[in-house]
Amino acid sequence: MGSECFNLKNSMQVKILSKCLIKPSSLTPKTLENYKLSFFDQVADWAHMPLVLFYPNGANMEQQLEESLSRILTHVYPTAGRFTEDESSIICLDQGVTYIKATINCKHDDFLAQANTDLDLALSFWPEGIMDVDDTNIFLTPIMVVQVTKFQCGGLALSISASHPAMDGFTKFTFVYEWSKVCKLGIPSKEINFMSFNLSTLFPARDLSEILETPVDEGKRTKSKLTAKKVFFDEASISKLREQSSGANLSFKPSRVEIIAALLWRSLIRASCARFGHLKRSVMAFPFNLRDKVDFPEVSNAFGNFIIEIPIKFEADETKMELHHFIKMIREAVQQMISDCAKASPEEIISLVVNLYKGSYAGQKWGCNNDVEEFTCSSFCRFPIQNTDFGWGKPSLMHFGSRHSQVFWFCDTECGTGIAVQMDLEEAYMNFFELDQDIMTFAKF
Repeated sequence: MGSECFNLKNSMQVKILSKCLIKPSSLTPKTLENYKLSFFDQVADWAHMPLVLFYPNGANMEQQLEESLSRILTHVYPTAGRFTEDESSIICLDQGVTYIKATINCKHDDFLAQANTDLDLALSFWPEGIMDVDDTNIFLTPIMVVQVTKFQCGGLALSISASHPAMDGFTKFTFVYEWSKVCKLGIPSKEINFMSFNLSTLFPARDLSEILETPVDEGKRTKSKLTAKKVFFDEASISKLREQSSGANLSFKPSRVEIIAALLWRSLIRASCARFGHLKRSVMAFPFNLRDKVDFPEVSNAFGNFIIEIPIKFEADETKMELHHFIKMIREAVQQMISDCAKASPEEIISLVVNLYKGSYAGQKWGCNNDVEEFTCSSFCRFPIQNTDFGWGKPSLMHFGSRHSQVFWFCDTECGTGIAVQMDLEEAYMNFFELDQDIMTFAKF
């Protein structure tokens, strides 16, 4: 590692070269100018959600990148619009996506060498101004902001930040993946067709003040500083954990995600015990994509938000600490949700979401309470985000999230058999977490 890589954290400087709006290559028809938000958009987290993809090549494809973005916006037209003042719709007048060009004073390889152990370096590549977006200005900020930051001597970071009230992870990752195909293959606008725009027809917006006692976001954000680490669980570790847990009276073969989510959550609960001197109640939210789990095929690829955050609860005085108990809790909660939603009507699904929210985040026992530790497990395994090849090959590193709540983000390892996890945790948690026996035994940093 060269000396220039030694102090990257203190010496990296991003220089903004230009800022413009990329508009759809074709005008949005007047019949589509008012895109109504759905109930699920209403209850989405009020945040911009950045995704940063790092590529060792690609610095000479600026024109293709901009042109392909313009072409794909003709299909994903709400992305180029703006929220209305009453936050009920997106006005789609082709206002455009904010597009920023920048440079950074370090080399891609030097950055990558340090970022593998200090993932916080990736924050420097978030689009300009996104760190300042919160629930006070989320609806005033463009729905999507893109920043292309060039490294010295080649390579770039592609940052895409999207407003969560407009689109969930499935929507954003699908957008980015399809954009990469349009860029690499030169797909014309008229052949782009991968999402539907009809969620509000089935799940129209509601007056939330009548059905929810507290604001949607209340209690979900942490005021503590969060730091990120990346940990890896290879196929051998997962097989060993599956063998141990399957021999403990489990009646099913646990999935990779169930095993690692259970392991991490238990390790964090133990970290909390070490930190505070006693076990505390804990809730792990498990965002679940409903698109292929409901009896409405017309929304199987719907734009917007269509997830339920399944709350899985650990009660300190009641839940046992063996790994298979945590695996079973996760499996039962998810399977119950699948069963409840499979044949439910739209009204029944909305009632289910409202009841989950009231039981998980309202009141003093499980929500808005310092005695409850809250985490989120968000899995993008089996989703082709790592294959977002704009013509430069696959990304060398990915960074997720908004750093306002404690989350573990799952994605497949490069070989496809293991799991890579980005852990966004309070620094105090991270210090205990790294010393947990399970983490030292099964994880690799």
